[in-house]
Amino acid sequence: MLRPTKHSHPDRTVVAASLVLLKRLRKRRLDRFGDLRTFLKKVVAGGEFLFMPALNLLFLLGLVEYRPKTDSVEYVGPE
Repeated sequence: MLRPTKHSHPDRTVVAASLVLLKRLRKRRLDRFGDLRTFLKKVVAGGEFLFMPALNLLFLLGLVEYRPKTDSVEYVGPE
């Protein structure tokens, strides 16, 4: 379960990193896997460690799909 603690910085959590990725994917609809990782590293402190858990959360919520042929992540959620 994702529960914040008193030691969790609000901008350095999996939920916050997922929100950053979701905003970018909603604008672009499709983005390369490596480009998303680089973007999150620049925007969020500790983004290299939060990238996969954040992407997994979006996948579990049914908002994104991975396209292995093009090594891209596509937004498939509601408009």
